[in-house]
Amino acid sequence: MKKTKSSALELAQGGIIAALYVVLTLVFAPISFGEAQLRVAEALTILPMFTSAAVPGLFVGCIIANMLGGAVLWDVVFGSLATLLGALGSYLLRKKRWLVPFPPIIANTMIIPFVLKFAYGIDLPIPMLMLYILLGEIGGCYVLGQLLASVLMRHKNTLFKEDLQ
Repeated sequence: MKKTKSSALELAQGGIIAALYVVLTLVFAPISFGEAQLRVAEALTILPMFTSAAVPGLFVGCIIANMLGGAVLWDVVFGSLATLLGALGSYLLRKKRWLVPFPPIIANTMIIPFVLKFAYGIDLPIPMLMLYILLGEIGGCYVLGQLLASVLMRHKNTLFKEDLQ
């Protein structure tokens, strides 16, 4: 019975996280896409610190957000893989709050510039695109993510009971 309850909770948490990622990406669409982007939904990349359900939730949310946002196939595939790699890395660092945002920052900074250059034909040098993505990811993952973490830390025992006990 415990396994079923835990699985249902994880599925619900993952679905909610995916839905939040989609909504935040699309509501802030003008700044969520392009060579200089601040994807507000990237604040959610802090969530693997609280629940393992965030890993598939972020991945699925990114796939759906990119598809609904009109991204090309290569962006849907590689952008979502960058999110998955970042989420897995964040989960592995979940005990070190201040390091949790780094895997998504690194994964997106290393992958997304190539997607922008080759899938969209953005005529900027890769290092410049890396800088733009890095700055946006620091804003989304680190600044907004740590703000979100501060709020969630106050309520972690009621929000994420299964993973923290």
